[in-house]
Amino acid sequence: MKKKFHIILVLAMISMAQLSSGQAKLEFDGQLSLYGNYNPDSDLDVLLGGRYLPELNLKLPLKNSKAFDFQAAANIYGAYITHPFDSSWSDGNIKAYRAWGRYTTEQFELRVGLQKIDFGTAMLLRPLQWFDEIDPRDPLKFTNGVYAALARYYFLNNANIWIWGLYGNENPRGFELIPSQEKIPEFGGRVQYPIPRGEIAFTYHHRNADASDFSQLGLVEEIPENKFGIDGKWDVEVGLWFEAAYTQKTIDVGLLTHQTYTTLGTDYTFGLGNGLNVVVEHLVGALDEEAFEFSYITNATAAILSYPLTMYDNISIINSYSWDMQAYSFFLNYEHQFKNFTGYIMAYYNPDIQQKTIENNFENTFTGPGLRLMLVYNH
Repeated sequence: MKKKFHIILVLAMISMAQLSSGQAKLEFDGQLSLYGNYNPDSDLDVLLGGRYLPELNLKLPLKNSKAFDFQAAANIYGAYITHPFDSSWSDGNIKAYRAWGRYTTEQFELRVGLQKIDFGTAMLLRPLQWFDEIDPRDPLKFTNGVYAALARYYFLNNANIWIWGLYGNENPRGFELIPSQEKIPEFGGRVQYPIPRGEIAFTYHHRNADASDFSQLGLVEEIPENKFGIDGKWDVEVGLWFEAAYTQKTIDVGLLTHQTYTTLGTDYTFGLGNGLNVVVEHLVGALDEEAFEFSYITNATAAILSYPLTMYDNISIINSYSWDMQAYSFFLNYEHQFKNFTGYIMAYYNPDIQQKTIENNFENTFTGPGLRLMLVYNH
């Protein structure tokens, strides 16, 4: 069903472009990334891979500032992991990356299909990472999309309201530990409102978690879940923001019944040389059988230091520390802009964490120290 939807969307884009060739604007672009990774602590210590994201965009202007937009993009990836002259493993696939259509007016938009939805004020430790998989260490900000219908209305005072419905999504996102019921709709909304020197927002989402894989723990297969979020930011002498989320499962599942996460953050650019930007965030999380008991608490701190060496060179460092697990991670990224592409040299250290699949996330999820080279071409 999903494949049929993607094919129909692409054919509709081409047909509409042909029917309205005098007005329609059809563009093709894409991003190619090639990378190599060396991780001496891994049994398979050498990784070579690539990803291509071809993208087709169609814009069809209408009268009175109205328009239709369509986007179709694929995720073509492959990787080869090896311990030279010993053992190896490879993987690759072609999947839909984006496939949506949108109707817009001066103050309203409705977007339907496979799309990216993200919001919130936090940059590193994100309680409101409900629909995306963006890794803050990934300079390309890669994330799989969700199948959704999203409507947004923008008021003249810069306030805006979002309403969404999701269907056909099952993978856990953000801090979720249990996947979603793929065939049960999810729904929610968000209101953002300007306040003096900043803005504040309130968010809600409802889904049904699929606990069928946890049946051995005595959990029922379907668990209704409500999420509530609030975030705000201010631009004073420094940048200040907070982001908080509370998740309530309507069935008792022990410590997973109630989850609370709150992040406080700040940033400032020091007048050193070309300007040293520093971002610091601290997250406090809690898992509880009863709401707001704070019986099992976690703390984490993360920071970014970014410095532009020249117009074409930038260096950044991301550090994070889990206080309860006493786990430290380090990530250094040097970026250089060439004429037609961008190069990255990355060095990192990760504590013992669960590896994620090549297809889903930034490949810097190996444990221990490592070195990574990446070359990116956008057309």
